[in-house]
Amino acid sequence: MAANSDLRINLLPSDPLLHVLSFLGFRDLIHCSFVSRRLNELSKHNPLWKRLCSKHWLLTDADRLQSGVSWYLLFQQNYRDLGRYLQQYAPLKRSWEQLKSFLLQKCPRMIASLKEGATETELNDIEAQIDCRLPDDYRCSYRIHNGQKLVIPGLMGSMSLSNHYRSEVLLDVETAAGGFQQRKGMQRCLPLTFCFHTGLSQYMALQPAEGRRKFESFYPCPDQTAQDPSAIDMFITGSCFLEWFTAYVNKVVTGEYPIIRDQIFRYVHDKSCVATTGEITVSVSTSFLPELSSVHPPHFFFTYRIRIEMSSSASPEASCQLDSRYWKITTSDGKVEGVQGPGVVGEFPIMTPGKVHEYASCTTFSTPSEYMEGFYAFHRLANKEEVFDVEIPRFHMVCPPFREPVVRTQKASSRRIDDPDDDGEFFDGDGDDFGDLRGINMAALEGALCPRHI
Repeated sequence: MAANSDLRINLLPSDPLLHVLSFLGFRDLIHCSFVSRRLNELSKHNPLWKRLCSKHWLLTDADRLQSGVSWYLLFQQNYRDLGRYLQQYAPLKRSWEQLKSFLLQKCPRMIASLKEGATETELNDIEAQIDCRLPDDYRCSYRIHNGQKLVIPGLMGSMSLSNHYRSEVLLDVETAAGGFQQRKGMQRCLPLTFCFHTGLSQYMALQPAEGRRKFESFYPCPDQTAQDPSAIDMFITGSCFLEWFTAYVNKVVTGEYPIIRDQIFRYVHDKSCVATTGEITVSVSTSFLPELSSVHPPHFFFTYRIRIEMSSSASPEASCQLDSRYWKITTSDGKVEGVQGPGVVGEFPIMTPGKVHEYASCTTFSTPSEYMEGFYAFHRLANKEEVFDVEIPRFHMVCPPFREPVVRTQKASSRRIDDPDDDGEFFDGDGDDFGDLRGINMAALEGALCPRHI
């Protein structure tokens, strides 16, 4: 039977056989090469391996010509070098290429800050140094680019408000290993980013400990009310390095984050946050600032950026000046507050056809989420008696989900067992985006920016 089967396969023309083989993965192709001499020859057909080289290693004709070998051998070479990263390499390499292409056009000076990839030996040495395993997706990304040089602006985004500035550098693996944490409250945590100005870092948990999940990334937020230094809240920015990095890159390359002064600013714009009144359009983007926020006590700091634009097709008689603003603020606990004041951040912009005015402001809340809406009062330049309102669209500001440390939840459970009448409040979230308060004069910043809401 086997001989007859082999005979029938050998009698088939090459084209239908190659078509069938084109649906197979590289492992099945290799298995087929052991079935018969004919399949051994066909399974090494160059177009089959060109497709696999493109799928798994994103290789092009130019790469193949430069290598000087067949697609089959080129796949083998890459598999020997990067085979352990087969699941992660293509999405990470694609993200890196998209990011570099974008930076070349929008932020060219950042390209020069990227470091060449680390070697397998260097990554193994780092694991030995910190006595902890690095996840494969992290290793894979660092094989492509070993983070960036310690320069400004940082690859992982900036934020600027009044006398406050943040720019996060993507740390190279050697620098990250130097900041590897073993202290109580941050055990087995590796820094991913760092900001020179605020001391803020995002971390990755290399082991499940103290309420963290393995390989998730987070901003630590020390409990300002606790005497226990291990009481550190966590605001999770990703469940793994692959998710964390590719999600960020996607927001950058799709234009969700604006480029301001050759830097990536992490304002998020909801497409529904746009309102047009007559000739004037108002749009809003928002951002949460972990380095100026805390969970205990509840103090959530948000900034928002507003763009006011008059249509270029408006008539010159439509020119006007902003006089005042009115905000209606609704918090997640249902409280509503109205705030009114002159101008915007001390300015009274004049709007003419085609004119754009942008400004940034901020606000703080004791609840994890809220939304704001309102209007601007304008008057016409040609007739000051003609006064009208321009709608500000509703925009939501939501604190990233957070998780409390085990040390606090255990103590809270103990208190409630011992004293059923204890009604002390504490937040219980699920994890995402908070920061370090080192070096930040919050009172000074709020005094400069927040006569409640600007």
